Amino acid sequence: MDKTKKDLSIIEHILAYCVEIEQTIARFGGTFEIFETDKIYRNAATMCILQIGELTGRLSPEFTAVHISIPWRSIKSMRNIAAHAYGSISIHDTWETIMVDIPILKDYCRKVLNS
Repeated sequence: MDKTKKDLSIIEHILAYCVEIEQTIARFGGTFEIFETDKIYRNAATMCILQIGELTGRLSPEFTAVHISIPWRSIKSMRNIAAHAYGSISIHDTWETIMVDIPILKDYCRKVLNS
């Protein structure tokens, strides 16, 4: 598989996890109070964030160099926090990620796949 096809396949998977986060929010509710008190909700969202970060690390350097409007390194860093320091991951940072960053990433992935 050439790099372009591989990168697009990765973007499809990232998009799927973004949609899964969106579905998780719809299932559990879009309020911070619910998110803060429901560990299953937080775990479901965090697992998707972890997977997105893992996939981001597999994108080619050529792809990330062209698509600089997305903070790929920060996404990977969030994955590392989720994977290696889960007990200390900030509920507020996770909430902001799923409510602000994930919709932006989802829209960007759709644009990439549609272009």
